[in-house]
Amino acid sequence: MRKNKTTHFMAGILIILFVGIFLVLSGRFLYIQATAEVDGVSLEAWADKQRTSAYPLPAERGKIYDSNKMLLAYDKPTYRLYAILREDYSEGAKKPRHVVDPEKTAMALAPLLDMKESDILDRLQKGVEKKSFQVEFGIKGRGLSLQKKDEIAALNLPGINFEKEAVRAYPNGTFASQIIGFAKKMETGKKKNPQTQTKGVTGIEKQMDKYLSGKDGYISFQRDKYNKKLLHPEEAVKKPENGKNIYLTIDQKIQTLLEDTLSQVEEKYEPERISAVVMDPKTGKIIAMGNRPSYDPNNPTNVENWYNDVISTPFEPGSTVKMFTWAAAIEEGVYNGNEAYKSGQYQPNEKIKPIRDHNGGNGWGAISYDEGFERSSNVAASKLVWEKIGSDKYLEYLKAFHFDQKTNIDLPNEVAGEILYNWPAEKLTTAFGQGTTMTPIQQMKAATALANGGKMMQPYIIEKIIDPNSKQVIEEKSPKVVGEPISKKTSQQMLKLLESVVNGKHGTGKNFKLDDYTVGGKTGTAQIPNPKGGYLIGHENYVFSFLGMAPIDNPQLMMYVSVKQPKLRPKQDGSIPNGAEPVSFIFNNVMENGLHYLNIDPDKQNKTKTKAIAIPSLIGKDVDQMKDVLTRRGLRVTTTGKGKIVKSNVAEGDKVLPNDHIFLVTEKPQMPNIIGWSFRDAMQFAQLLDLKTETFGNGYVATQNIKAGTKIKPGDYLGIELVPLEKQKNN
Repeated sequence: MRKNKTTHFMAGILIILFVGIFLVLSGRFLYIQATAEVDGVSLEAWADKQRTSAYPLPAERGKIYDSNKMLLAYDKPTYRLYAILREDYSEGAKKPRHVVDPEKTAMALAPLLDMKESDILDRLQKGVEKKSFQVEFGIKGRGLSLQKKDEIAALNLPGINFEKEAVRAYPNGTFASQIIGFAKKMETGKKKNPQTQTKGVTGIEKQMDKYLSGKDGYISFQRDKYNKKLLHPEEAVKKPENGKNIYLTIDQKIQTLLEDTLSQVEEKYEPERISAVVMDPKTGKIIAMGNRPSYDPNNPTNVENWYNDVISTPFEPGSTVKMFTWAAAIEEGVYNGNEAYKSGQYQPNEKIKPIRDHNGGNGWGAISYDEGFERSSNVAASKLVWEKIGSDKYLEYLKAFHFDQKTNIDLPNEVAGEILYNWPAEKLTTAFGQGTTMTPIQQMKAATALANGGKMMQPYIIEKIIDPNSKQVIEEKSPKVVGEPISKKTSQQMLKLLESVVNGKHGTGKNFKLDDYTVGGKTGTAQIPNPKGGYLIGHENYVFSFLGMAPIDNPQLMMYVSVKQPKLRPKQDGSIPNGAEPVSFIFNNVMENGLHYLNIDPDKQNKTKTKAIAIPSLIGKDVDQMKDVLTRRGLRVTTTGKGKIVKSNVAEGDKVLPNDHIFLVTEKPQMPNIIGWSFRDAMQFAQLLDLKTETFGNGYVATQNIKAGTKIKPGDYLGIELVPLEKQKNN
């Protein structure tokens, strides 16, 4: 009886316990049903989130164009290949949506991806073993062109899919690289939800990133566990806002001229640095700008020089500064060009170290100040500042020319030079460009006053910003006068003096004469400070430079070139070239051809009829006929076969220069012989045919993996070896 009572008691306790649990659970369920919340979290919202997929719709990054609407940077659409491996992804589908036959898939993809069949099969099998949902194919499966994507899609391989992704492309390769800069994909967002976005790293890409970037959109929809849309997916779409397009003032043709000459000088003379800039002195527009070393923004690896030296690297400029010293003296009314002075050496007092002319000794004896400018006399410059202008007044002119401040050009990382003007000796050396530092762009800005009737122009490189959707002009720049340090009369007198440097009997700039245009300018041979004190010695240890303009009576183009420490090797006759040779090679080629391209009338008596060549209509025309037409006009023409022209690197109405390289592509193109071509020509041809290119070395094409005459199609691999021209000749 006692045992029976205990059993009933325990049974009652258990019944009460179970009833209590039941009531608690029931109450909880009723509460959840009534409120649809758990711990303050809405179950409806949670469920909606679990069955809703959201994907960003990336905005297209804005394009960068030159002044003639030539494309310099854009988002190139490419495709990434991936394979779905999970069998359950095909449940309920009419056709399989996963890789059914790895061996067959590997065999079909191998030739199109230029991969080994075994490598593809290994990726697929390992993915299956690890129960991966999908696998990718490395670098070979990325950056696929539309044509390559269509070829693979035509195979109808189950489980093979593509995802579109944009790659920032620079069709001209090493071209205004320190102006345009480059952009790359960077990780943004939170660590738990990382996203990638293309961001500007250098140059215009960085400076104008907020305009170029745009705003991403998104798409969201309800889906099943396999990520398939439900029948009624409640789809929401926010369209992306594409980035704005940037139009630069640079001209692709003149920039190409500049890049090619810089590369030739770099190869021949192996200088430490080269900088060059071409400007319209009437407006302040930058027409071309380049530096060496440079880099290819499509593959910015092992870059030797990130800096745009034209705007970011101040240095002691040397005698180019004398044009501003003479201008100050003329403007002050203290200059008499016929007045004689004793050249050779000048020492105002015993406390100041003597100033010497570059030929030392007695110089050229007693000569006029005009002749002193022709000969680039340091003594004449020093005497003008010390005895005529006055050092305090001269400092005012230096500031009037804005040598104490940045130019505020619309490029990142500008660095201003420094006027070193504390001691008497520094005031004298500043007169001929030693001690005080300046950038090339500071000198160009100041020189616009000499070329433009006394009006100093603001240099700029961004012409306008346009919304690609509405075509609305967001911002547009126009020429801006930022100072008048000298009068029109002074500028006219300075132009005559600058002309004498190039064309005068004693001028130091005779190397810079052009065939059809009269040039005026000033040479510079700047010493390079020695880290151990003093200056470096040796005939190569200088920065050789020239700032010139033409036609001198009414300058339309102005250019500055500097070459630092070129290797001046003996010529075949045993003579040593002077430092002006690499500088003049750049200046003369770019200015002569650039002026003709801009259809500036020659001002010399022996005028030639060389003009820019207008391209006729090409598309649909017979290739042999048009090759003959273009060749007779003085152009180099490469064709890819017979028949009708379907594509070219130039369009109807384009203006080109004599000897420019024109590519005419036919319907069934064949590989031409590209041995001896420049890197730029080879890259332009490859981009036109949409070939995947890999290069080895530097210089000119020495070997090509596709034999001449072989049929080619978009996506084919082209490997080329480049070697310096001298090595090719030796071989």
